[in-house]
Amino acid sequence: MMNKIHSSNDQAFAEYQKSHIAHWDNVARKRDAWQGWGRFYHRRVAEIYRFLTSPGQRALEIGCGLGDLLASLRPAYGVGLDFSPEMIQRAGARHKGIEFIEADAHDLPSIGGPFDVVILSDLVNDIWDVQQVFDQVRSLCDSHTRVILNFYSGLWQFPLTMAQHLNLAVPMLNQNWLTREDVSNMLELAGFDTVRQSQEILWPFPPGGLANKFLVRLWPFRDFALSNFIIAKPRSEAGDEEPSVSIIVPARNESGNIKAIFERTPMMGRETKLIFVEGHSRDDTYDAIEREIAAHPSTPSLLLHQTGIGKADAVRLGFAKATGDILMILDADLTVPPEDLPRFYEALRSGRGEFINGVRLVYPMEKEAMRGLNYMGNKFFSSAFSWLLGQHLKDTLCGTKVLWRKDYELIAANRSYFGDFDPFGDFDLLFGAAKLNLKIIDLPIRYRGRTYGSTNISRWKHGWLLLRMVWFAARRIKFV
Repeated sequence: MMNKIHSSNDQAFAEYQKSHIAHWDNVARKRDAWQGWGRFYHRRVAEIYRFLTSPGQRALEIGCGLGDLLASLRPAYGVGLDFSPEMIQRAGARHKGIEFIEADAHDLPSIGGPFDVVILSDLVNDIWDVQQVFDQVRSLCDSHTRVILNFYSGLWQFPLTMAQHLNLAVPMLNQNWLTREDVSNMLELAGFDTVRQSQEILWPFPPGGLANKFLVRLWPFRDFALSNFIIAKPRSEAGDEEPSVSIIVPARNESGNIKAIFERTPMMGRETKLIFVEGHSRDDTYDAIEREIAAHPSTPSLLLHQTGIGKADAVRLGFAKATGDILMILDADLTVPPEDLPRFYEALRSGRGEFINGVRLVYPMEKEAMRGLNYMGNKFFSSAFSWLLGQHLKDTLCGTKVLWRKDYELIAANRSYFGDFDPFGDFDLLFGAAKLNLKIIDLPIRYRGRTYGSTNISRWKHGWLLLRMVWFAARRIKFV
């Protein structure tokens, strides 16, 4: 935890603290009989936070005010902190199931962390030392905590000032007017990584549905948004204990590749287990897997017979039977070399990402590895989904994806939000990871041509399905 503010600033900070507490006490008393136009803005802010979080989490809000935002998230355990005693008194009376504590963000008390989510809503522009507050917040987080901030854009300084003079908005003292880059930099200094950013709320008055759900996602309108949102995660490091690995291998008509999978797949972590899911092959893939399991008794392995159809169903079956700490997908066609899997393992274990996504579109490909129209389609869909998910994705359909099993279990538990829509399995995982605010990292690989069999992908049929998925993702993730 960061040391106290340097003594040379003690008097200035004390004056800041005294004036700000008095100011927000007055605001609390004023709001007993006054609402202003800010209620429409705060209603939209609460909608966004409910999308970014899940009910039943351990949630902390710093600068909670009257506690309405925190209460709207329906936390299993909620703590609200504010340095205004008048705000805390009213928050406790309004929301009985939440613990409210009078405390300054610069000197956080011991309050039973870690939390699943820490919220700083419209706070960073109003505090004395933003980096010190971030340092304090860091001590209340573990590797899965998400810190979510929103703060006013400097473009709105004049309109907000005018609204305050007209008694339409809550009065504010001098503000920091930080940019997204300023806040991201201070988060970096405090040991956080930015997961994603967004610009929200173009029109903070009713009716605002079209402007706030659609236009604000588009250039140039988004540059005029009122509120900046940033989601960050604590920067993590590899632990001392080696995790175990389960590699899921969906295999349909891949008899000629099975022997090479056993011979070429490296061992990683404490244990590496191959889990084959055979999917109604027309060749002898199932028999080939049985033969190779018998021929490699020292390689932990499991053979499952798929009862459903499609790669997504096969992957889900494999994940359900997996016991490894880390889950990997390896396509049985070997177009992604098994020898590259340790790079995925290290990227996940080191904490550089929480969802490692293979990318085929960086290095030159072997001849015939991907047809020209397929390549162009992949480029288009990667750009579309990067925009939709708010994180950079250069390749959405590379079969190799790696994540922690505990994160997959959260994705599976939250699957009802999207439904069973994806025959590939790639988008089910990508959408789920984005909804959970996991940090997605692209890992480039050299894509190889097939040496056995033919692709199960239909260019036109599945291309049309991908277009439908773009629209589906837009409605469920982007325009909400």
